[in-house]
Amino acid sequence: MENRTEVFWELFREQPPAYIEELEQRARENDVPIIRRATRDLLRYLLRTRSPRHVLEVGTAIGYSALFMKENMPENSDITTVEKVPARIREARENFRKYDGRGQIFLREGDAAQVLKELVIEKREKSREGFDFVFMDAAKGQYLTFLPDVLQLMEPGGILVSDNILHGGDVLESRYAVTRRDRTIHGRMREYLKVLTEHGDLETICLSLGDGVTLSAYLPRGTERRRV
Repeated sequence: MENRTEVFWELFREQPPAYIEELEQRARENDVPIIRRATRDLLRYLLRTRSPRHVLEVGTAIGYSALFMKENMPENSDITTVEKVPARIREARENFRKYDGRGQIFLREGDAAQVLKELVIEKREKSREGFDFVFMDAAKGQYLTFLPDVLQLMEPGGILVSDNILHGGDVLESRYAVTRRDRTIHGRMREYLKVLTEHGDLETICLSLGDGVTLSAYLPRGTERRRV
């Protein structure tokens, strides 16, 4: 059913620039994990309707999603993206050199847990603006570790998008139905979902599109919340 649905939606899907499709094809040929088209559609919608000024991406890979987001953001906006794998850093830098003509994308190298802490310090010491849009798409078992620093980096009213929440469908299963090696991620992803949905400063919705996505609005205590 999912495949039939995707084929149907393709009839109505806005096509990205040709180079984005080329990067997608190359990534799939080389087994590089990239966002699914349904997730891509969601990002396009959110970015175009919210027009964020500062975007943070946790997990660059080859730069596919950062470049796609750049195509759907204002020209005066920027993206800070974080990656630690040397081979992917090299390819991402080359892709940014080719396709980020305005220099909107800034790649930070290193483990995300450390880089996020560095960004928190920089924000505090240099009085930098926070991020009004965050896309979480790195090591799934580390989402919980990243979350406290991500929230410190976000502006009130900002949006956090967390991808691959279902982890290939494993999160839907009982802990004992997944392989032993995946049980840690299974538990941490379920805990992450619990934290997101029960956090007093977040308003979260869980969506089943792609491999599962959550949207969380950061509304710290004391922030005025709109009522219908």
